[in-house]
Amino acid sequence: MTETALPILIENLAVTYCDHRVLDGLSLSVAAGSVIALLGGNGAGKSTTLSTLLGFVKAQSGIVSVCGIDPGSASDEARRQIAYLPENVALYEHLTAVENAQYLLALSGGKQGRAAIVEAFAAAGLQERAWDQRLGAFSKGMRQKVAIAVALLREVPVLLLDEPTSGLDPRATADFNALVLAVRARGTAVLMVTHDLLSAADIADRICFLEAGRIVEDVAAQGEDRFDVRALHARFAVSTQRHAA
Repeated sequence: MTETALPILIENLAVTYCDHRVLDGLSLSVAAGSVIALLGGNGAGKSTTLSTLLGFVKAQSGIVSVCGIDPGSASDEARRQIAYLPENVALYEHLTAVENAQYLLALSGGKQGRAAIVEAFAAAGLQERAWDQRLGAFSKGMRQKVAIAVALLREVPVLLLDEPTSGLDPRATADFNALVLAVRARGTAVLMVTHDLLSAADIADRICFLEAGRIVEDVAAQGEDRFDVRALHARFAVSTQRHAA
């Protein structure tokens, strides 16, 4: 990353599928050491935004930059700057947590020694008795801790999260939010796609609402200017219902 490049920069982005404009003039940036939550109804363009940053979808117009790299023309280089946590974490059930981490790190780069891995597991809150267990019996929350530990070991500047608290109970959600805050404290730029406004309000610096492929509201989630959660929740619910209708 160049000294002046933002970890994530999107300007006036347009993406079209089958004559349908999915992203329509989207502009968004995420600075180092900050968390931005992107909310919106189904079909608003949240997943397409992540796919464009990962280089899986190419834009028709606009600017997309990951640490100064265009993922549309240099997708491999851009993805080396990113740790991506999808809604359903893809791990190998027949391997142990340590073996999964070693394999994923061998593919993507990062510290592969057992000592470094178990240290990251401990930081992620994965209990010691689970380190050498196969993942077949792991809950979603435990799988996420493995994935977050791998992200920590890769030491990349960007973390993308897709519905990370979906299906988690309140305790697991609180644990996950604490992990995200720890990642942010390391200077990582975090972009989180979510439907969970209350969870986003706990950890995000700003919350952006996406509707019909563009940001329609951008509010502060922390500090003196933070929004009224209940009022915003009501507006978000109405907007989501209108978009789904």
